[in-house]
Amino acid sequence: MKASPGARSWMAAGVRHELLTRALPALRHDMAAPVSVMRMSILLLKRQLGSATSGDAPPLDADAALERLGLIEEQVASLAAGVRSLRDWELATDDAGITRSALVLQCTGLMRVAFELNGIGLQIDEALAPEEGEPRYAAGAALRYLVLGALGYLHDSVPDLSRIRIEADGDAALCLVGGRGDAEPVEPMAGAHRAPRALAIDAIALQALADGLGYAVQVEGESVRFALGAEIVPAD
Repeated sequence: MKASPGARSWMAAGVRHELLTRALPALRHDMAAPVSVMRMSILLLKRQLGSATSGDAPPLDADAALERLGLIEEQVASLAAGVRSLRDWELATDDAGITRSALVLQCTGLMRVAFELNGIGLQIDEALAPEEGEPRYAAGAALRYLVLGALGYLHDSVPDLSRIRIEADGDAALCLVGGRGDAEPVEPMAGAHRAPRALAIDAIALQALADGLGYAVQVEGESVRFALGAEIVPAD
């Protein structure tokens, strides 16, 4: 029986949820790191204040205290930015678009540790290095899900995978290629998590994700290709 439009929408939403779940450890780490720094800075500042008020210790070093406060302020700003960035995962939120190089760096940054724990290295084509004046593409949140979906598909579906190479495909598309036999293979960590078979992202799940986001993907063997869509034209 052919799935109804509502069922296909739920399937696409389920794939997006699985991708967000896989990215959460990296997002959580990015937001927990400033908290750790703040806690240490506050502890040292409390010790300085305690020593200064004990009567036997030298007076409080104002410059050192201001430095600690400045560090705490920086970490609070970093944490606030991390919390605000969670809105970037909402498809209904208007965004300013994203460049192709920034998209690749964001997605590989989110998944690199998890992939390397499973012995899979992520390689980025030199043509995807950041450049001045790069075009931006609309719907940054959707594109992020699409790249993560392609990574997840190769991760879950290609047997004996040891590397994924992300390449520029023309001026406005990407090609992700799975491979084996790296010259310098990444050793998988014992007990590293792999997606359960029931939650693996296969070709059907990837196609449902792309359809739900409004993009066309081409799955050819151990590669995935897709265009980034409409370029944002800067306002005059």
